[in-house]
Amino acid sequence: MIVDLHNHTTLCNHAEGKISQYIENAIKNGTKYFGFSDHAPMNFDKKYRMSFEQMKGYEKDILEAKKIYKEDIEILLGYEVDYLLGYMDDRVLNAKVDYLIGSVHFIDGWGFDNPEFIGKYETQNIDEIWQKYFDSIKEMAQTNLFDIVGHLDLIKVFKFMPNKDIVEIAKEALLAIKNADMTLEINMAGYRKPIKEAYPSKALLKEAFKLNIPITFGSDAHSPEQVGLFSDEIVSLAKEIGYKKCVVYKDREKIFLNL
Repeated sequence: MIVDLHNHTTLCNHAEGKISQYIENAIKNGTKYFGFSDHAPMNFDKKYRMSFEQMKGYEKDILEAKKIYKEDIEILLGYEVDYLLGYMDDRVLNAKVDYLIGSVHFIDGWGFDNPEFIGKYETQNIDEIWQKYFDSIKEMAQTNLFDIVGHLDLIKVFKFMPNKDIVEIAKEALLAIKNADMTLEINMAGYRKPIKEAYPSKALLKEAFKLNIPITFGSDAHSPEQVGLFSDEIVSLAKEIGYKKCVVYKDREKIFLNL
């Protein structure tokens, strides 16, 4: 897997391992461009992210690693930013980084992908929460604040699937992603979850391909052992759909690479 842009550090408080261990595993996997995009700080759900005071240290550590490993791999700096109205901060949005991943982890304040709160699914209309989720993805794209869409269909994580057609639910979100000139990541973390498949699903990736939405790749690793764990699967998926190129970002600029 030539590009791997979605990876975390211990600063998010739910990951483990040293930065060097992530990088060394990426080198072993043959990755050429490896990005850290840890959970950006915000004044909500602070338990699962770095603080604003830790931003400078995080950026310094990644840039130092970039220098140390420059002969073996290119290290890139990013943030995974929660799209949550009222909580996004200019200190993150204007940070000097290679890229920003925009993600949705909350529906009306509910952390739907957190196992601590899985019971709430039993009290919700499943079609309504899927639509609310993809409405948030659409709104996130329309802000034009982000470069990459994180784990497009994360709402499927625990296999609570809608009755309606998923492609129809996501249609407007995909159009907004296209109009915003964003890149869609193929994220392998879903293979480690109950859903046991990549984000996004094959059906959604086919729709993205029809719209000529570019792709990139991410391990979404929270431990060194997860780096590139299902890389063969997600690269094969991209090629099966018809993709021949993927994207890497440098200084917020999109660069296309052959798969």
